[in-house]
Amino acid sequence: MNPLPWPLPVGAVYAGGVQLGAHALGRLDPAERERVLRRCSTNVDNLDSGRWDTLLTSAFVVEEPMPLPYALLLVAVLGYAEYAYGAWWTAGVFLLGHTAATLLVYGVLRGAADRRTRRALDVGTSYGFNAVLGALTSTLPRGAARTTARLGLLAIAARPLLKRERTFTDAGHLVALGLGVGLSLAVDYLSGTKSPKII
Repeated sequence: MNPLPWPLPVGAVYAGGVQLGAHALGRLDPAERERVLRRCSTNVDNLDSGRWDTLLTSAFVVEEPMPLPYALLLVAVLGYAEYAYGAWWTAGVFLLGHTAATLLVYGVLRGAADRRTRRALDVGTSYGFNAVLGALTSTLPRGAARTTARLGLLAIAARPLLKRERTFTDAGHLVALGLGVGLSLAVDYLSGTKSPKII
């Protein structure tokens, strides 16, 4: 039997834990569920109050169970990243994208947000997911395919910002994806534009 290319499918464990946590939250009293979500949220009020632990806890909590297509896509992207670069690299990129995008959005909102926005729920996996997805473009064949993928993903992420009903999380998604693409460009440079060998 061939061993797995990683000792443990960390991405699948993470996604499963988030999903189980969402189902557990759904069983709580509504007031208690709201309290937990607000305590884990990286909104302006929490960060202004020095609750920096929310930069981590917010990545492990979602308001509702993830839709199955998104959950499967999350597992696929994280699993492929683990296969290509390893679990530590994947976790590092995920957390970097999550925290950096959150802090950049926080910096913008801090002086301009109304009270509702300052207290808005801001939890979930999407910032980290976007960062890993952007970083994985370095695994594509170099040249037109890689460039097209990068530009296409950035265009898709930027599109919601053109709508009137845009939210600050739309900006966060674009920032996180941009960070991931930036990392992929760094990988290209450091590896002489060679993609990792995927068998």
